[in-house]
Amino acid sequence: MSTSDVTKGGIEGRRPGRDALIGQGTGKGGRRRRRGGRGERAMVPEAEFTSYYGKPVLNAPVWAASDVAAYLFLGGLAGAGSVLAAGAELTGRPVAARALKISSLAAIAGSAAALIHDLGRPARFVNMLRVMKPTSPMSMGSWVLAAYGPAAGAAAVLDATGLFKPLGRAATVGAAALGPVVATYTAVLIADTAVPAWHEGYREMPLVFVGSATAAASGMALLAAPVTETAPMRSAAVLGAGLDLAAVKLMERRLGMVAEPYRQGKGGGLMRAARILSAAGAAGGAVLGGRSRIAAALSGAALLAGSACTRFGVFYAGMRSAEDPKYTVVPQRERANARDTAKTEGA
Repeated sequence: MSTSDVTKGGIEGRRPGRDALIGQGTGKGGRRRRRGGRGERAMVPEAEFTSYYGKPVLNAPVWAASDVAAYLFLGGLAGAGSVLAAGAELTGRPVAARALKISSLAAIAGSAAALIHDLGRPARFVNMLRVMKPTSPMSMGSWVLAAYGPAAGAAAVLDATGLFKPLGRAATVGAAALGPVVATYTAVLIADTAVPAWHEGYREMPLVFVGSATAAASGMALLAAPVTETAPMRSAAVLGAGLDLAAVKLMERRLGMVAEPYRQGKGGGLMRAARILSAAGAAGGAVLGGRSRIAAALSGAALLAGSACTRFGVFYAGMRSAEDPKYTVVPQRERANARDTAKTEGA
């Protein structure tokens, strides 16, 4: 066995060509370069993000898209719809107001059904009302839903029947007051989890959800109301879709590598579809929605579909980020390195 000694003049007894090559020896496409017929290979392999015994770093949520993603979309449609319904009623647009009230009631009923189906038993939802915990998005969301549901139901039923009009107006105002919370609290709820694509996007996620919800409710008005009553909804559609698209772009830019699930796979495909549908629906509604009933209906359908794609895209992106450990490990390392650098510079 050959040996070498370290002296003042360097290393004695060293055999040439025995140095480890780190990060060298690879050419374009990862192929090894050859010098004089001899290949060189990197001694440091590519990093692989694995965990002990093949176990995942995070336990991915066991939620089904048909339950949770639908719950996210329908809740947003209901909450924003109640706000637009109150505005339509106050500005003398009764048909649009009634359509939005009925759609909000149907949406919140579907959202509650999806949530209860995911929980497994209706009693689990009731059990969440046993306490009120301000620091828990799930607890506060449960109480908001419990208050919003009856208000939205009374607003829709009393408007459709024409009974107890003062009570109906009070219910409309109450539903509108709770509507913004219903539309956006689910963003806080998912950002409060350990799922990287959701948790890291906590700053922009409420803006994504409020923009998406506004676009969806405006689309419902364009789909169900006469064009003579939808001018404010067309403006709201442009604002909502613009906010949604801008917030998603800002979130992806800030998240860096963690934004990959929003661009790749099923989540990425849905987010791209959401951008196309939302932009097309907002543009069609703004340009042609006030002239043609068919154009307004098509624009409204595109806005609804775009909002649904956004919610389902966010859901699938989060599930993918939870399954791949790199989206958890790399941001943690970057934060740790930043803290160490700050300590070193401060010392």
